Amino acid sequence: MTPEEVGRRVVALLAPVEAAASVSGGQGYARATVDVPPASWADAVRAARDDAELEFDFLDWLSAVDELADGFDVVVHLWSVRHRHGLLLRTRVPRAAPVVASVVDVFPGADWHERETHEMFGIDFAGHAELRPLLLPPEFEGHPLRKEFVLASRVAKPWPGAKEPGESEAGGGRRPVRPPGVPAPGEWGTTPTPAGAAGAGEGPRGGTPARPARERPARPAPGGRPARPAPEAETGEPEPLGPPVPGERPTGPPRQEPRPDAAGES
Repeated sequence: MTPEEVGRRVVALLAPVEAAASVSGGQGYARATVDVPPASWADAVRAARDDAELEFDFLDWLSAVDELADGFDVVVHLWSVRHRHGLLLRTRVPRAAPVVASVVDVFPGADWHERETHEMFGIDFAGHAELRPLLLPPEFEGHPLRKEFVLASRVAKPWPGAKEPGESEAGGGRRPVRPPGVPAPGEWGTTPTPAGAAGAGEGPRGGTPARPARERPARPAPGGRPARPAPEAETGEPEPLGPPVPGERPTGPPRQEPRPDAAGES
């Protein structure tokens, strides 16, 4: 079935529920996308699984998208192993009360997906028996994948990309925003010292002491380098002769020829 046919089939199965079908991007990887009301979420997942023409028997993933003032989109991707086609089911829950029915009884593999979505977005899945933390420690505060959540790493180091909530698009300075439980930069270790700050830092512990500048000796002017003393002046002995250079006439003391009378005596 084509994505368009899959979408029309899901809408027909859910009638008289108001559902809207569309096709996602991705060209050859396009998927039928069906938006359903939150009250029909679990029924839509079950209908897509049990219909013989669709036969979506594999839950690929389940997650959410933060749409800010419009709420959260809960999305599940289903796949038919037999027919080799996919489906994106989507529903929108309000931000003030993000609750949707659990589909663990339809696909048991949705257990961990719903737990992760709960702790990352703060969405409750009614009927889930154990929405305990999956990736974060129990004492963690907040939901990291919500768009208003300020990352602690961006508090310690300025982020060159997208702006944080409360920061203007034009850039410039702003009041630092820290998530709950994150100490000030000067309270959890030494902070890098700006150029010319001479060791001043934020917080009671101060900053990293400035490194003193090293003094380098001045270079002598060209032609003003002092000449090295000759070895004779240092030791009083003549400098030993080195190996002769090809093409150069050797220099040194004159060669003493043997005397004729000394040769005759020997």
